[in-house]
Amino acid sequence: MTAAPEGLTATSPELPAAFVRAVTDVHGEAGARWLRRLPQLRDECARRWRVRLGFAYPLTYHYVVTGERADGMRCVLKLGPPGAALAREAAALRWFDGHGAVRLLDADLPRGALLLERAEPGVALTSLVADDDRAATTVAAGVVRALWRPAGEPPPLPDVGDLAGAFTRYRSAYRDGGPLPADLVDHAGDVFAELVATTTTRVVLHGDLHHDNVLSASRGWLAVDPAGVAGDPAYDTASLLHNPMRLRTGGVGALVTRRTGQLADELHLDRARVTAWGFTKAVLSELWSVETTARCTATRWPSPRRCVSSFPDPAQPRGSAQRQLTKRIVNG
Repeated sequence: MTAAPEGLTATSPELPAAFVRAVTDVHGEAGARWLRRLPQLRDECARRWRVRLGFAYPLTYHYVVTGERADGMRCVLKLGPPGAALAREAAALRWFDGHGAVRLLDADLPRGALLLERAEPGVALTSLVADDDRAATTVAAGVVRALWRPAGEPPPLPDVGDLAGAFTRYRSAYRDGGPLPADLVDHAGDVFAELVATTTTRVVLHGDLHHDNVLSASRGWLAVDPAGVAGDPAYDTASLLHNPMRLRTGGVGALVTRRTGQLADELHLDRARVTAWGFTKAVLSELWSVETTARCTATRWPSPRRCVSSFPDPAQPRGSAQRQLTKRIVNG
């Protein structure tokens, strides 16, 4: 992330077609209107915060561009259609206050703008996976741990349990079938509900913590792009189990098993709950993909059922509720 991607600079009048399509897929006509106003919004925010803009990062659902403030501080300007998602991100970053995540320098939520600390050199944790996945997993665990802040009054963020709406919407839209196996969706929904019901500790969570959202910085590895939810601490391990996407081919089951054990051990979490969240998050991600793009990405994902291979023997001594949860997931 130290060099400008080809074909796009802060002053480029054209946006990648994939970025335009993603924004309009998610936000519809409101997204199209926002895209038309994007150059003006970018320039207004640069003037307001006295930022000299640099190059834009590869774009997904937000416009993200490097910058340097008048005081010499290197930063990032992030722009998106105003709404709840950016508001949750800003609230989570304020709460983390630089612990395990980039700092929020300023925000203009009516404009959909965040001014962020720039992580430099900004190399994604993905870069460590191929050479030493154990080391990469240890880094990820350290970031998760740093994000947990037990003191103070947390911001009013949605609960992880609110994500259950995706199961309801999918069942309503595909009463007579759909791109995902109905039994898989039903089983994941049941497991998700039980995980939420048996959560005893709640913390502010990143909500979308995967290897591409952890960047190297002068003060350590830092998370970016939090979704901003609250709930079971083990939830933030879920996306770490089966990412990066390019590794979702052969050997995923063994990789998930090893990562599950390592994350559970290093974070002192229950192994069964780590795997259960990994299973349900994999299915949730497919539901969101279907919901936002009307197509399923299952051909590039490993079967979420592979996550259950890392569950401990349900016959091991455990609490009754946890034993029953384990049996249901293993036998699902």
